[in-house]
Amino acid sequence: MSVLDSIRKQIPPIHPEGYIFIAIFAVITLVAGWIFDPLFWIGLVLTIWCAYFFRDPVRVTPLAEDIVVSPADGMISAVGPAVPPPELGLGPEPMLRISVFMSVFDVHVNRAPMNGRIAKIAYRPGLFINADLDKASEDNERNGLVIDTSAGRIGVVQIAGLIARRIVCFVSQGDSVDAGERFGLIRFGSRVDVYLPHGARVLVATGMRAIAGETILADFDAVQLARLFRTG
Repeated sequence: MSVLDSIRKQIPPIHPEGYIFIAIFAVITLVAGWIFDPLFWIGLVLTIWCAYFFRDPVRVTPLAEDIVVSPADGMISAVGPAVPPPELGLGPEPMLRISVFMSVFDVHVNRAPMNGRIAKIAYRPGLFINADLDKASEDNERNGLVIDTSAGRIGVVQIAGLIARRIVCFVSQGDSVDAGERFGLIRFGSRVDVYLPHGARVLVATGMRAIAGETILADFDAVQLARLFRTG
């Protein structure tokens, strides 16, 4: 393997959703640099950051019907009971909610937390307050998925943040998804909430770091002797 090939393997691919933004940053950088030379270097740094933001690294997902993997990279910002958004149709009773907050430096490609079928997709417009605040679950723009799984119906909610202005969803109602499969993306800082039915055993705590498609947030089986994995 050549040195160039080795370097390429260390650089994660860019998600296609980011191409247009990287191009815009690059054009603005060239124009700004033509007007005032120091602006070129500032723009170059911002263009590199934009490419870094839209990175889409390969993940190794544990394979088991009873586990819940993180849908996002970031910090576990909340773990506890909460009533799911009404548009999901999951009822008025509190469910176990695990929230993952993504800063502008985290990978923003979202992945399915469990194997299942998309039973419902519900988009709700809203505000753009700091996604790390608990009230963001109620007030912010969001896109929710209801997934039929072997453990029952779960909810996954993409929440826009202070900077985020676009939630992208790659799946449609009726689609089947595998745990760790890409289902969406949120641009420029945000949060993802997972709502789990009774019986989930939490394996994370507030303040821990999570990796989308890899970190196991919870499971529905207290005994697990061995796991298989899938790369993607």
